[in-house]
Amino acid sequence: MSLGQRVTSDHQLARLLQIGTVLEEVVEARALRHADELSGADRETRRLLSEAAEESAEHRRLLAELLDELDAGSVPYEEVERLVEERYAATTDSDGLLYDQLCNEETAYKFYDDLVDALEASEVTFSVDRDRVLRTLRAIRADEEAGVEAVTRLMERQE
Repeated sequence: MSLGQRVTSDHQLARLLQIGTVLEEVVEARALRHADELSGADRETRRLLSEAAEESAEHRRLLAELLDELDAGSVPYEEVERLVEERYAATTDSDGLLYDQLCNEETAYKFYDDLVDALEASEVTFSVDRDRVLRTLRAIRADEEAGVEAVTRLMERQE
């Protein structure tokens, strides 16, 4: 399922929203893990990670509402959190953690940017309100873009 194409069905839209949900779950779990690892780090870095986790939780909630309307479920957060714990080794330096957070924010931004483009290119009528889906995804994309900028500014200040 390429985002370079148009979204042509409720099923395809649901799958893409589920991917977004998992992406948000990974970002949230990793940000929380990093915040725990940085107990001695500066307040600004801890705040950024905490805000990123809260933002991802809110994005998951918004995506879950859309998925409910499409009658589709998503992967439980606890399952993704466990997979993140198993997959990623502890990194305790703030440079590595901020770089990881930047990659997470950039990946999410690009995903939502491509998804919005694919939906805008589609002429299909979905069972959910298309304008509402686009408003939601554009807002999430804007949050991710702001996250990229915030992490970049923090990294530049710490150089």
